[in-house]
Amino acid sequence: MTIGPSASRFGVDVTKVVIKDVGAREFDQPVSGVDVLRSMQERPQSVLAMVVDGQLTDLSANIETGSEVSFVSSMTPAGREVLRHSTAHVMAQAVLLIYPGAKFAIGPSIEDGFYYDFDLPDGQRFSDEDMETIEAKMREIIAAKQPFIREELSYEQGLELFMDQPYKLEIIRGVRQGSVEDLAEGADVGGVSVYRNTDTFVDLCRGPHVGHTGQLGNFKLLRVAGAYWRGDEKRDQLQRIYGTAWESKAALAEHLHRLEEAEKRDHRRLGAELDMFHFPPEIGGGLPVFHPKGALVRYLMEETSRKAHLAADYQLAWTPHLAKSTLFEISGHLQWYKDGMYPPMEMEGSTYYPKPMNCPMHILIYKSQMRSYKELPLRLFEFGTVYRFERSGVLHGLARVRGLTQDDSHIFCTPSQLATELTRLLTFVLTLLRAFGLEDFEAELATRPDKSVGDDDEWEAATESLRVALEATGLPYVVAEGEGAFYAPKIDVHLRDAIGRRWQVSTLQVDLQLPQRFDMYFVDQDNSRPRPYMIHRALFGSVERFFAILIEHYAGALPTWLSPTQFAILPVRADHAAYADEVSASLAACGARVKVLEASEPLGGRIRRAKMEKVPYVLVVGDEDISARTLGVNRRGSDKPDRSVDLDSFVESVRAEVNPPEILVE
Repeated sequence: MTIGPSASRFGVDVTKVVIKDVGAREFDQPVSGVDVLRSMQERPQSVLAMVVDGQLTDLSANIETGSEVSFVSSMTPAGREVLRHSTAHVMAQAVLLIYPGAKFAIGPSIEDGFYYDFDLPDGQRFSDEDMETIEAKMREIIAAKQPFIREELSYEQGLELFMDQPYKLEIIRGVRQGSVEDLAEGADVGGVSVYRNTDTFVDLCRGPHVGHTGQLGNFKLLRVAGAYWRGDEKRDQLQRIYGTAWESKAALAEHLHRLEEAEKRDHRRLGAELDMFHFPPEIGGGLPVFHPKGALVRYLMEETSRKAHLAADYQLAWTPHLAKSTLFEISGHLQWYKDGMYPPMEMEGSTYYPKPMNCPMHILIYKSQMRSYKELPLRLFEFGTVYRFERSGVLHGLARVRGLTQDDSHIFCTPSQLATELTRLLTFVLTLLRAFGLEDFEAELATRPDKSVGDDDEWEAATESLRVALEATGLPYVVAEGEGAFYAPKIDVHLRDAIGRRWQVSTLQVDLQLPQRFDMYFVDQDNSRPRPYMIHRALFGSVERFFAILIEHYAGALPTWLSPTQFAILPVRADHAAYADEVSASLAACGARVKVLEASEPLGGRIRRAKMEKVPYVLVVGDEDISARTLGVNRRGSDKPDRSVDLDSFVESVRAEVNPPEILVE
């Protein structure tokens, strides 16, 4: 809705404002967001900021006549971002008060929290006790209800104001030079913007912020980590304090509970406790080795996926780990991804790189012979290990590694097949993920960014085909405008795990450039030679990361078919061993993985050990069981065991549970 120019009533200027879900209002003087709120009989609850003509801003900002206004609640994502950013400022203020001479860098809001980077004088380091001291000082600042006051300065004024803060000076100079990274920190038209809490604290910032510090308070400082300035390991190493902030005590408590639960489920800890994998320092960071139990889980994951792909008319491929630089020059990886690739190796006059992606080699398989339209779609599938030199600061167990195995598929199809193939592919992705017990999915459709290459019609066709696939599968999705790669749109599939965390797993991407770069074509019905469409798809994302997701989703208690040991059989005494072996043989006959824990130690200790290993079924056999051909069944997660369960009936009841699910997609 639009409103006309400023009106006049009896010689007094009138400000006209349209309030979302309320309607038009007129005021006899210029107004701010605070004024508009005060005029409303039914005020929105917990308002922290406002959106004026699509721009998030402070409530204290003046509103031009003709503007459309909506108010931002603390319980919305935008409101929480304002709240967390404001809390980060309070934390920086507290640190500077406690540590005179400290330098501060940047302090953004992030998912579920915030952080700020500091450089303390004389090499001082933050400790756990310091977190309590900083929190106490923050609560003093919050209790004082200090207002957040915005000021706009020239570059020269900004440089003078922050003359003793080198990181702020670098940002201001970057803003003046048009640096996109720095513009996000404190840009204004022809200068920079700052926010003051008191005469003694001021921070370079674009805002917006809450009205005063008293609107904050439901926060917790979490941990300290190292962080290089600008993420560059050649620059200063700073200390980063992470925190979280919420709109209420209840929301904060719920989040802290989730963090406690996440710590219990941390795949790095569980991986060690369950003897599945570790990261030997002799090999290097980000390069795990999988122990027999972990390797078995990997095998089951991969083999289940491999069988499903073969049933869905994919063809297996295998490609080497190295290739000459010329391949990655053609693909563009050396132009776009060189910083993330491992250094080259010179051998016999040629330069070789460990492959960062499998797609160029799959293209070579396609190009190894002339392709007819009758062969399309051609679906290639590979568990291909690729190598990316992630910086040590971002490595995180199996979730972020340097050597990762992608369940990589590349589909080559005709333009007329694209929409159907994408719909079929997305259905296949969701079906396979659900086979692992995952159900809560949502997606993002990432569209063309401002800086991109390719024909408009191709972009439109590819984007519309992705949209058709999303609509056909009924998968909830949002459109991420401009978030596609420079060469193609894509679908990112996200899942929520058992404690509500969001993970990105599968990606489906229509590639408009590689077929052109590699001069790919197929012979069509009319003997013409059009280019095929190429679809990139990683379903697990990577085997390693999906392994981490499963461990954390199930808190290590994997579904029976994925568990390394499915049944632990415990004879009460040594003379029950023969019957324990008979039970083991009966279960093994239906494909189960069984371990007999001999009676060389007390029964209670053996039961505890089996439960610590998260074995799905702990079976105890004694005197009465031998004569009756029964057993005691301790089901994982059950409070008490079932006594005298008939052996044959039990084996039949678990037969389907022990084997991988069959995955069929029409």
